[in-house]
Amino acid sequence: MNYNLAKMEALSEKYGSPLYIFDEQAFLHNYDQLNKAMSSHYDKYQISYSFKTNYTPYICSLLKELGAYAEVVSGMEYSLAKKLGYEDSHIIYNGPEKGVEGKKAFLAGSILNVDNLDELEIYCKEAEKNPEKHYKIGFRVNLDLGQGFVSRFGMDEDDLRAAFVRISGISNLTVAGLHCHISRCRNLEAWRKRTEYMLRLSDRFFPEPPEYIDLGSGMYGSMAEEFAAQFHDVPDYEDYARVTAAIVADHYRGRSGPMLLTEPGTTLINRYVECISRVESIKKVNHHYFAVLNASIHNLGETATLKRLPVKLVPCGNSRTYYESIDLTGYTCLEQDILLPAYEGMLAVGDYIIFENTGGYSTVLKPPFIRPNCAMITEKAEGEYILIKKSETYEDIFHSYLY
Repeated sequence: MNYNLAKMEALSEKYGSPLYIFDEQAFLHNYDQLNKAMSSHYDKYQISYSFKTNYTPYICSLLKELGAYAEVVSGMEYSLAKKLGYEDSHIIYNGPEKGVEGKKAFLAGSILNVDNLDELEIYCKEAEKNPEKHYKIGFRVNLDLGQGFVSRFGMDEDDLRAAFVRISGISNLTVAGLHCHISRCRNLEAWRKRTEYMLRLSDRFFPEPPEYIDLGSGMYGSMAEEFAAQFHDVPDYEDYARVTAAIVADHYRGRSGPMLLTEPGTTLINRYVECISRVESIKKVNHHYFAVLNASIHNLGETATLKRLPVKLVPCGNSRTYYESIDLTGYTCLEQDILLPAYEGMLAVGDYIIFENTGGYSTVLKPPFIRPNCAMITEKAEGEYILIKKSETYEDIFHSYLY
């Protein structure tokens, strides 16, 4: 998007500051690129968007129109998916503790992936109480891909065998598929390993191909060169397709294979939301410079705590100073509220700082700490913006408390 001072001031005046801006057209193009890359190798590929990454209803509705499934991990997200019109057959319900809504989704026919044996008992008992109706379920698999830690999610092979044994005694309950998701494993070799391992498990436990194999999420998405330089060997979507969809297609060549699912979150949304903030003050403390912005680290999302987000600066036109090193800090009373350490460049009070790659785990993780969350807009046409999330107010935060 193109920004100038007049636009920044007009948007801030109308919608408040800080402010999220969603780049709808670029987001739609990114979705199309991922879908085409995977589908070109395996035509039974299906995107299921991770609601927890950014559950802005406007964005989730766009994805529904594109044909994406909804991947949810709570009753709150399940209720949103239903309100937006998702059919239960297009909702994947994951997570280690699904609550009472998990049972509701199971009974309604959602694609529900069981995390552990204790949870499995809940659904087995529901099926046994209603022998006249047939139910389906999936199992989440625990994988070790050399990630350097033991994942707490899913069932290892011993529990997986026990789960299939438990299911075998219930005539009206079928295992429809297998699911996995491993964090911190975005490289191609890890994706190849998870694909091949899931295929081996499918062959072992299913006499015929299952209805679906779900590989979870964790692909790098599109990113600017400046940002990609902070990562090691960033694959593109075609690279990922060759070690996932192409391998699945080859495995089931000559027969009908399962639906292949992935659950992208940051992959789809991270680059396409920016957070606009303003420099409110600058000071020097013991030879160290600090600029206080009207946003906090909580507005920027998880990525900002791990990497240096790319930024754009819109100067305010006032007298400006060059800084070799100045920390861009947030409005909170936390010492660790550093949005960008050691920024180098010209800066002045009143400048606008635009943080890129703030679409994932930002607005959904922003706590009501010190200040409510800010608004989000999207550009529908050149210079034509619509509001897709209001600024939160005092009343929004405190209406559930009793006075």
